[in-house]
Amino acid sequence: MPKYIPVFLLKVESHLRTLLIKYKPVLRFIGLFLGTYLLLSILYGIYLKVSEGGSYPPDAITNLVAKQSSNVINSMGYEAMVIPDRLEPTMRLYVEGKFLARIIEGCNSVSIIILFIAFIIAFAEKFKKTLLFIFAGAVLIYAVNILRIVILAITLFEYPEHKELLHGVVFPGLIYGMVFILWMVWIRMLKTIKEDE
Repeated sequence: MPKYIPVFLLKVESHLRTLLIKYKPVLRFIGLFLGTYLLLSILYGIYLKVSEGGSYPPDAITNLVAKQSSNVINSMGYEAMVIPDRLEPTMRLYVEGKFLARIIEGCNSVSIIILFIAFIIAFAEKFKKTLLFIFAGAVLIYAVNILRIVILAITLFEYPEHKELLHGVVFPGLIYGMVFILWMVWIRMLKTIKEDE
């Protein structure tokens, strides 16, 4: 009986090797995606930890997003302001003197940008092209996120009865939908390049 075990193990090992070769592109994608996502998430977590109690509550990026959103709302004819919350790590958004929303760390688009970057790196081709697409996509996601907060704030001010639908469904769907479209554009660009070669 023991002489059959090594033969069995050799067959399993051979089968695993065949599967690894066959699915190498998929495994490469998963490894690069998860590795990039974990690394960037850890670095972002360290950034958030270092930002605690800093001069720009709750953190510099969220603070900047809140102030830029307020400035855009002001440019649209509404009187808006943001102030740091004294009890929670958040910025309080007021429109026309009425408290509308808390802008928290999750509203700053960094987590979405990390997800976007991880996907692009998992499909990376040429360094320069990949870097340019990541930069352009991150800037676009950031800008659309500011507009998302602005439009959400104004619609919450004008139509407060639709708060759950707007905040929970419509606006997350828009930002994640845009990220999905960027991913599809990236894949399409890579496919076009490979067809031209």
